[in-house]
Amino acid sequence: MKILLTTVLLITTIASFGQNANVVPNMSKALFHGSAKTVAGKDTVIEKDTSKENKEPRYFYLSVITDVFVNAKGGAAKRFSPAVEFGRTYGIFDIGLAAGRTNSIGPGGDSTRYIEFRPTINVFSKGRFAEALCLGGGYIFKAKQGLMTEICNSINFNISEIVAVAVVQGYYFFDGTNSSRSTQYMGFSVTYNFLKKHSVNIQRKKAAIVSDN
Repeated sequence: MKILLTTVLLITTIASFGQNANVVPNMSKALFHGSAKTVAGKDTVIEKDTSKENKEPRYFYLSVITDVFVNAKGGAAKRFSPAVEFGRTYGIFDIGLAAGRTNSIGPGGDSTRYIEFRPTINVFSKGRFAEALCLGGGYIFKAKQGLMTEICNSINFNISEIVAVAVVQGYYFFDGTNSSRSTQYMGFSVTYNFLKKHSVNIQRKKAAIVSDN
């Protein structure tokens, strides 16, 4: 009887030890995966809008634009056309919305204020330099020639991944019910790119800048 009881206790102990032995590797795996996640958390930040399918940077930007009409009559205030553009970059393509004035004095106050949709595409790039083409369309509030369209090209220089400057030249076309006109301008712009430090997008932007250097 004692032998039978001893045998049962021995078998039970062996079975219990076998189950505990299976638990230990599982706990080790869990600890290993947990530490792996912790290490991964220290890697490059990946934004929610990062494209995994292609390696193009995507981010928002803000541009301050200063245009001067070169074939218009009047002083500097009548020729000066300031604007601000906010938009989003998709690789070589920008989609922006600009708001500004066709001149700095303008009769009737709001008759010089406009809003414009401005898509832009980079047609050539070499290192920090790029050439871009834009086609815009907008509306001048309370103006007799309210419909405005734009075609322009620019030479851009990336000072860094965050800041870029550009020299721009182009044409505005103004259309109304009974009249229309066009004017040429030269301009300068400064752009700030909203890129997070240590992000995939800033790495892609940097790679695009230095790839041809």
